[in-house]
Amino acid sequence: MSELKFEEAMARLEEIVKSLEKGDLSLDQAMSSFEEGVALSKIGLKHLEDADRKVEILIQSYNGQKKIEPFNTPDLQE
Repeated sequence: MSELKFEEAMARLEEIVKSLEKGDLSLDQAMSSFEEGVALSKIGLKHLEDADRKVEILIQSYNGQKKIEPFNTPDLQE
């Protein structure tokens, strides 16, 4: 399951949430779906953390050395 792309994991997670919200699953089915959802959310979080690490801005410092700074925007930190 960890080889899922972010979009695939989120699409499946949305399906699970919809089925849980309907409320027509048995307790066992609901628990199984919930466990799958937790695993999918962890996959999504890992993808987001990986992307966050990759999104960096290269800035030329005053002395000509390159310095890497993390990409931060106020909108994303809410």
